[in-house]
Amino acid sequence: MSDNGRMTRLAKSLVALSVLPLAALAFSGCAAAPTSPAETPGATDPVAAECARMVTDQGGLDDHSFNQATWAGMEEAGDQFGIDVQALVSTAETDLAPNVDQAAQSGCGIVITVGWSLSAATSEAATASPDVHFAIVDDASIDLPNVKPIVFDTAQASFLAGYLAAGVTKTGKVATFGGGNEPAVTLFMDGFADGIAKYNEVHGASVQLLGWDKATQDGAFTGDYEDKNKGKVLTEGFIAQGADIILPVAGQVGEGAAAAAAAVPGTLIIWVDTDGFEAPGLEQYQPIMLTSVMKQMGDAVVSIIGDHLDGAFTNEPYIGTLENGGVDIAPFHDLEATVGPELAAEIDELRAQIIAGDIVVESPSAP
Repeated sequence: MSDNGRMTRLAKSLVALSVLPLAALAFSGCAAAPTSPAETPGATDPVAAECARMVTDQGGLDDHSFNQATWAGMEEAGDQFGIDVQALVSTAETDLAPNVDQAAQSGCGIVITVGWSLSAATSEAATASPDVHFAIVDDASIDLPNVKPIVFDTAQASFLAGYLAAGVTKTGKVATFGGGNEPAVTLFMDGFADGIAKYNEVHGASVQLLGWDKATQDGAFTGDYEDKNKGKVLTEGFIAQGADIILPVAGQVGEGAAAAAAAVPGTLIIWVDTDGFEAPGLEQYQPIMLTSVMKQMGDAVVSIIGDHLDGAFTNEPYIGTLENGGVDIAPFHDLEATVGPELAAEIDELRAQIIAGDIVVESPSAP
């Protein structure tokens, strides 16, 4: 997007005094459908009258994961472009299709859905509403002209996290588990496994990974992304087997893993999707947050909404990589001294090698 185009759009939105951004509002699935731009008195400017809607999966807005990160991007887009953004929050599987349908019928030009579980509902709504643009996070299965996949090659960043974990572990055992055996989850686990293998190769070490076998594509899963106790119990089992660093790829279930780790001195957590150290509500786990495997969902959402407003929307997938900044690991924060400058430098070099193509992180789940 050019600076002139952005300035022109912002200038237009300033004169539309009757339309104010409502970026702070988030409606539940049972909320009444928002007023469409065509019904808003005085909303004559096409950009100022524009709006965007987001539909969460069952994890809700405060999942410390991809819903929360995507909503942050929606809020930023509302502020940056002067448009109305709202979220429809799903609390059960039965909310998904009605919420997507409500968003599609809201009169807004673009709808963002979050998570593979919304794939069927997104496809149906996009087919029924061909003039509405859709983008879906963590799913690339829909092939429609008005649907843009937002996916991330998290294996690249997880490779760095696996190398880091192998370099920091004191017991020689680390672990991972997922919420479900799905590509968006196992992609993290594949990269983590490869990073550990790389560390073992470079250093002649024999760090073991519990909870995932890349060769068989099978491992430990809780079966959902909401039951924190399942994460706690599973992590306690890993700790009992000697693991001292845990990577939960399971949304809110990861909080249970963090609680189990915090109860055993010397046990650390690697968070996913967002920087767990900075996440509101996870402050008590900051001392055990080694790093996080981040997906920059907010940046992707802002870019896609901007393209939509510019008339440049396409259904070409957005793929976040180390090269374009769509994925990376978070700073080490309080554990920087534990990592040390030598290991940190090795990880920086690995990042550069992946970006250059000298190291290719492969996974059957890669986007």
